[in-house]
Amino acid sequence: MFTIGQIDELHARLGSAKTLPEYVRALKALGVERYDSYLTDGHSEYFGQGGHRVVSPAAHEVLSIAEVSQREAFLQHLRRHELRETTYLEMSRGLAQSGIEKWAVDTGRMTMTFFDKAGEEMLVEQII
Repeated sequence: MFTIGQIDELHARLGSAKTLPEYVRALKALGVERYDSYLTDGHSEYFGQGGHRVVSPAAHEVLSIAEVSQREAFLQHLRRHELRETTYLEMSRGLAQSGIEKWAVDTGRMTMTFFDKAGEEMLVEQII
């Protein structure tokens, strides 16, 4: 069973956009099947076999998530971050203002899915 300490160590080494595929593969090797990261405060929930679950502490101040999602604004904030024009916190603020509640990473399918507050899939990206 994985621990938050093991996840923190991996995140310290591989927790950047540039090393995302390696990070996800390393999480899978630990036994993480999926994790959800919430924009509201930056905490993540990691899930493994048999219902194993660990939760990270909040990573930033509490952000308000817009009630109605705005797909184009969301995609624009995401693109700006991919181009390294924004910090993680700036991206998080922009996604929250666009109505994104969380993203979920599936370590088996190697996908990252962004969800709005209503639980609708806004974007599914393959992690390569």
